Parts: sequence; structure tokens; C-alpha cells
Amino acid sequence: MKNILVTGGAGYIGSHTVVQLIEKGYTPIIMDDFRNSHQTVIRELEAITHQQIPVISVDICDQQAVTSSLEGIRIEGVIHFAAYKAVGESVLNPLQYYRNNVESLITILDWSVRNQVANFIFSSSCTVYGEAEGIKEVTEETKPGIVRSPYGQTKVIGEQILTDLKKSGAALNILALRYFNPIGAHPSGLIGEFPIGKPNNLLPFITQTAVGIQSELTVFGNDYPTPDGTCIRDYIHVMDIADAHVQGLHFLESTPLRGVEFINIGTGKGTSVLELIQTFEKVSGQSVNWKFGEKRQGDVAEIYANPAKSKQLLNWSTKYTTEDAVRDAWRWELNIRK
Repeated sequence: MKNILVTGGAGYIGSHTVVQLIEKGYTPIIMDDFRNSHQTVIRELEAITHQQIPVISVDICDQQAVTSSLEGIRIEGVIHFAAYKAVGESVLNPLQYYRNNVESLITILDWSVRNQVANFIFSSSCTVYGEAEGIKEVTEETKPGIVRSPYGQTKVIGEQILTDLKKSGAALNILALRYFNPIGAHPSGLIGEFPIGKPNNLLPFITQTAVGIQSELTVFGNDYPTPDGTCIRDYIHVMDIADAHVQGLHFLESTPLRGVEFINIGTGKGTSVLELIQTFEKVSGQSVNWKFGEKRQGDVAEIYANPAKSKQLLNWSTKYTTEDAVRDAWRWELNIRK
């Protein structure tokens, strides 16, 4: 069984990917210092998978700690999730984001090259496309617009670092997955998105409003050029994203790459903010207290993925619906509020 190092493996997408890796016969090793996640997730992962999961608790920016903690362990692949990810917070604390997100990537890449790791998957984001005005459906060749947040810039810089490393002749096989909007939870309800503090993402805010943790949800803007006036995004079940990483590993294991491969991970269709609220109310039977607010600077009206490349190269496509994702997120929310 191949050892796969999963940095940030206790986080939202990382933890779900660990489940999928085990299901497909890999041995994931989690590297996470739990600064942005909860240690209880390890217990839940072991309950889901019925096996003990190796965990290395170190700061991934600390090169010496990373090196010593992995001494003597053969790693066949790395999936690098570890990063801060809140757009608003990155605007307030840009240096924190640049230091953590860029330095952690450099550290783990350096270790991977020195230790002759075969395959590397980078957790990127559709934020690299920036404000691509007038473009709704995004392909990997879409010309980026302005990327306004430091978080988004760390992903742009990360992709450039990967590109330059590959150009230097590094033997590392590299895939960068650009996720759209992850939602949902594991169908068991044992793991899911667990925001520290006020949620930055829409669905956790909806579920927390429904259980009374948040008093009211604000929908930012109601006059966008969309059917109901609210922003449209490509919401994708976290289990589908997790599966994309496993398919990505399969692809890298059989395909030597001359350059970095960039691939969109999305459903290929958009859902508006109001549609997501309505889907939640339908699935849960709960009403959500919400109001319209002012538009946020930098929000584009509509963006969703063209997933053709992911189907072609990874043999991957989504299995879950938006309703599935909402249902699983609600099950998770109720479970953690018991």
C-alpha cells in the first residue's frame, strides 16, 4: 500500500480525502498542527474508516521539523492542502497569509524533491481566475482577471512556484486542482466543515442560522444580472472533490508530465445564493432568517467550471447533487450540536 502524505489532512477537504484514499487502498499520513482544525476529526476519521490513521503534528512551514518527522518513511505521493483560506481574513492579515501559504508550499516541495517523491497534488482554487468579467463558464485557458485578495494571490503564486519548479527539471509529477465552491459533508455526518469563528462560506452560515448560532444571514446584493438577482456559483460536494484527488493520483501514477497540469474541479453548472437557501429549506424543513445587504466588492455575478478536462484526463465527474450536499451538511450540523 502506497503512503500518501496529506498536509492539512485534518481540515475540511483534507479529512474527506483521507477517507477516499483509504477506501481506494492507499495509506494516508496526516500532517497537521491543528491550528485551523480540530483534533477530534482524527477520532471521527478512524470511526468512519475502522482503522488507525498516522498523524504527524508539526508546523509545515518548519523545514527541520518536517524533515525529522518524516525520516525513514517512504512517501509515494503528497497532497498539499495546508493553507489559510478565508478571503476576508487575508485582506486584514496579508502577511500571515503570504507567510503560511507560500512558505508551507516551498517547504513541502523542497522536501518532496530531496526525497524523490513521485507525485504531488496542489490544492488550488478558482480564485486564480479573479474577476473574469463577462465570462461565466471558466476553462483552464480562461484569461485571469484581477485577483484582489491576498488569499487568491497565494494560489496564483503557488501555481507559479510549481510551474517554475517543473521548468527547472524537477522529476516531481505535479497536478494542481482548481476547486470551485466546496459544500456538504461526509454522508455519515461524522466529519464536515467546522468553521473556527463566524463562517466565511455560505452553506455553513445557512445551517448555523437555522440552528440559531447565527441570528441572521445576509445575502450580498439582489440586482446582479442573474435570474433572481443574486450571485451564481458552482457548488460541489466535498466528497466529489475528495474523489478527484484519488483520481488525480491514479492519473499521475500512469502519466509522466512534462509540465504542471491544471484542472478545474466543479460541476459545470451554477446555483444562485437564493436557490441554495431554498434547497436547504426544502431538504431540512427549516426556514432561514435572511435579508438582502449591500454588494461586496469583488464579487462577480456568475462563475462556474467547464469540467471537460477533468473528465478527459482524470476520468472524473461529480456523483452528488446539490441536494445531497445540503442534506449531508445539515446532518453534520445537527450532529455537532447534539
